[in-house]
Amino acid sequence: MEDIIILGIESSCDDTSAAVLRNGVLLSNVTASQEVHKAYGGVVPELASRAHQQNIVPVVDQAIARAGITKEQLSAIAFTRGPGLMGSLLVGVNFAKGLALSLGIPLIDVNHLQGHVMAHFIKEHDNDMHEPPFPFLCLLVSGGNSQIVKVNAYNDMEVLGQTIDDAAGEAIDKCAKVMGLGYPGGPIIDRLARQGNPHAFLFAEPHIPGLDYSFSGLKTSFLYNLRDWVAEDPDFIAHHKEDIAASLEYTIVAILMKKLKKAVKETGIKHVAVSGGVSANNGLRNAFHDYAQRYGWTIYIPKFSFTTDNAAMIACVGTFKYRDKEFAGVDLPAFSKVTFE
Repeated sequence: MEDIIILGIESSCDDTSAAVLRNGVLLSNVTASQEVHKAYGGVVPELASRAHQQNIVPVVDQAIARAGITKEQLSAIAFTRGPGLMGSLLVGVNFAKGLALSLGIPLIDVNHLQGHVMAHFIKEHDNDMHEPPFPFLCLLVSGGNSQIVKVNAYNDMEVLGQTIDDAAGEAIDKCAKVMGLGYPGGPIIDRLARQGNPHAFLFAEPHIPGLDYSFSGLKTSFLYNLRDWVAEDPDFIAHHKEDIAASLEYTIVAILMKKLKKAVKETGIKHVAVSGGVSANNGLRNAFHDYAQRYGWTIYIPKFSFTTDNAAMIACVGTFKYRDKEFAGVDLPAFSKVTFE
């Protein structure tokens, strides 16, 4: 049987990534991150797209070289079509189209969110059998998205609940910014929380019906509390940053897990996965292990390298779509809107 060798390209935000999979097994995964955004406390879209233009050729070249193949051996090119920053997406989309046309091979468009969910199916060797069985539930949490997804198949995903305002990762980053901790705030909050008391401070938990989330109220509660504490003691943040971080993380994880527990109860599905950038958070990972023990869940937690934006997850979806001959036309545009197709 002929090998299926897929090149994946991911450029939805500020990471330029390329990966190669052979028959679903990872051969290489190369990512170039952009340091320029730290000075601005967030991703600047124009700067991100310019950096992608500089990075895309060397990153793809390295991914192919590290995979030990030539570009002529590629079966198809999978690319992130959206959602994401339009300027960033266009760099990856147009590069993928140009390379596929020059090689005379098919194009495969991939939904970025679908990629995060399917990161659990990336194999690092032939006998890698850690993926969840269909159907399973997936908590998808990142800087831009917070969703509970029922995954019936790689191409059949149903959003059971999602944030009606801010995403969990966005709330963490903004609270970290208010504390003056720098960008990105998530890893800093995670590190500080390991040394703090999660019950030191109480923040408002929203009461949203169903399985939807809301984090804007928590963010406002955090801001007002911090303002009052600093008014009384100008050095309050410096003296209590570990406890503040631990309490913030505890509240956000509790909000996420309560809704997920409700989804498990409603669907009866006890195979539960977590995906997205926030799935690297230690507090959330510990909560998953705790709930698995208490409620008999079988849990699936990705390797740290597959939590953030990466091309391996795009190539993984590309492999599934290649087998079903689901190819994209060269005229297919990128899209920025957050949705499952």
